[in-house]
Amino acid sequence: MITDDFWSRMKNIQGIHRLLYAVGLGPIVGKIILLLTTTGRKSGQKRITPLQYEEIDGNFFLGSARGTKSDWYRNIEADGRIEVRVKNRRFRGVAETVTDPARIADFLETRLQHHPFMIGLLMQKAHGLPKRPSRQQLEELAASEAMVIIQPVEEL
Repeated sequence: MITDDFWSRMKNIQGIHRLLYAVGLGPIVGKIILLLTTTGRKSGQKRITPLQYEEIDGNFFLGSARGTKSDWYRNIEADGRIEVRVKNRRFRGVAETVTDPARIADFLETRLQHHPFMIGLLMQKAHGLPKRPSRQQLEELAASEAMVIIQPVEEL
């Protein structure tokens, strides 16, 4: 249901988020967006990706709507050592990839609780689900998605 045009628009929005962090608006944008720096699995170069997140018990959870096909996700599979910039904070961390549908459904439920309008709309528009999907619907969606859990290791 998510089209190539959607992903093209998302790339433009990501550029705006990077710019907002660059001009000092990280404390505002960082309420829902962090900057994830991975090492390119082929190039070895640093790659910065703005992503929505949830902070749970001091760890940062990131969902990959493209599942295991996202470049940032595949970079983490190759090297789980990452850097994060969120609000006024910068840290190194260790990232764990997760593909278990039950764990991803738990994450989606948390996202729906914290951001019912935004995530509900995304469920409806991008995935054709109701704004308040059932647990079974979330687990079915989660079977094609992936997530990453980041544990902070060292403040920068």
